Amino acid sequence: MAMEEKLQELAERRAKALAMGSPRRLDEIRDAGHLNVRQRIDYLFDDGTFMEQGLLALSARPEDHNRAPADGSVDGIGAINGRLAVVNAADFTSMGASSAETAGAKMTHSRATAIENGLPLIMLCECSGGRIPDIMGANGIHKTGEYFDLSHDRQIPRAAAVLGQSYGGGTWRAATSDFVVMRKGAVMAVSSVNVTSVAIAEDLDPEELGGWKMQTAVTGQVDLAVDTDEQALDAIKAFLSYLPSHSGEAPPELAPAAAMDQDQNALLDLVPESRSKVYDVRKVVRVIVDADSYFPIKDRFARNISTGLARINGRSVGVIAPNPMFKGGALDSDACDKAVSFITLCDSFNIPIITMADTPGFLVGVAGERLRLPGKIMNYMQALQMSTVPKLSVILRKSYGQAHLNMGAGICDHMAAWVTAEIGFMDPDVAVNVVYRVRQADEPERYRELVEKVKQDSSGYDLAASYRVQTVLDPRETRDWLVRMMEVHRRRPTGGIGKHRLATWPTTF
Repeated sequence: MAMEEKLQELAERRAKALAMGSPRRLDEIRDAGHLNVRQRIDYLFDDGTFMEQGLLALSARPEDHNRAPADGSVDGIGAINGRLAVVNAADFTSMGASSAETAGAKMTHSRATAIENGLPLIMLCECSGGRIPDIMGANGIHKTGEYFDLSHDRQIPRAAAVLGQSYGGGTWRAATSDFVVMRKGAVMAVSSVNVTSVAIAEDLDPEELGGWKMQTAVTGQVDLAVDTDEQALDAIKAFLSYLPSHSGEAPPELAPAAAMDQDQNALLDLVPESRSKVYDVRKVVRVIVDADSYFPIKDRFARNISTGLARINGRSVGVIAPNPMFKGGALDSDACDKAVSFITLCDSFNIPIITMADTPGFLVGVAGERLRLPGKIMNYMQALQMSTVPKLSVILRKSYGQAHLNMGAGICDHMAAWVTAEIGFMDPDVAVNVVYRVRQADEPERYRELVEKVKQDSSGYDLAASYRVQTVLDPRETRDWLVRMMEVHRRRPTGGIGKHRLATWPTTF
């Protein structure tokens, strides 16, 4: 064959692969207003930077060569705002992006490329499940373990978008990622309703099985739900902007700008002095951190504790704050899981942690015990203790009991208390009932006296007197204090790199 013919053949093979799979499915994607896999790649990466690997890959089964261009997976490397990243993207038009041997080999190679070169790994997930007959029989299912390595020791950030039906392999990719965004209308589950209806006699709606409402609010396995493919890809770009490309470097920094600072007087109105009045702590966080920098994580799950990435003076931080707007800020089993997951993320990628405490304690009772609350509390405590990134804590208002310890008491590198801080072993009203067996309705005057007695020695000044907090703050001084403390702790000889003691903590969601 002459060179001209060879080049013509190459061009034809490339064109066939770039055309993707089923024309009918391409039309369905377009008509639904979604992006196909190659449009997603174009949107994700800076113009002209994507380098594909595996364009001419085909199914391991010769009879499927014409049905599975690229074997249902588009892989490669490109730049996002000038920073390189690796992508593994499912092509649902190619045999439903079903899990198969060649596609698995591409995924494993993409993962290895990312780890070996210190690059984030992005996975755009859709999957109709395991490809049949490829995975049938003893050898079929057994060999999937040879090409489907999904272990994650958090050397590199992994971000996933669930952008359609995602069962089996697509779900595993998302479940082992550091950040998961889901397009509303997509489904993330172990198996499809076709399987559940037969295997366990459950005839479910796909949304009920693994839709965005369930995965963001009930399970917490998805961090964010959005309306469009473009919004999902934008969320991944935003998430990665807070993180280093790999665990061996510090997070990127933005040049400080005057516009980052906000009017701190707003804090005096946002937080009521009365410990019984509720407010949304996220509004407080947004005032203290750089303007428009707060990026919530798992915002619909365990809403009694807020977690999110942000910037302070251009530097990435992770913020953990009980939210009195929900359950009064009392913490439960789900809140512990959410906190552990977030601490693990921050510690693995050298992001300083800031806790802002306003909590009456943990929600005790039979329900909590059945959900293994004691173990969850200790998981949370251990994760915070084991993390080696800088840890700063601010007590905003109430901070009671074991929850006070879980918010960083005795663990954080520096701790401050607002003038409104109140610290004790439990809420004074509860303490009077527990310790003295006095009810307000029965003995109102004595009850008030005992409440004041219990509240003695419980202010931020009392902690400052024994140097258990380093300072008492006017709320309006909080941002400046955090900026200065961040400047101190960034001077560590490690260059901002932690010991990553939580990097192999098992997947918590």
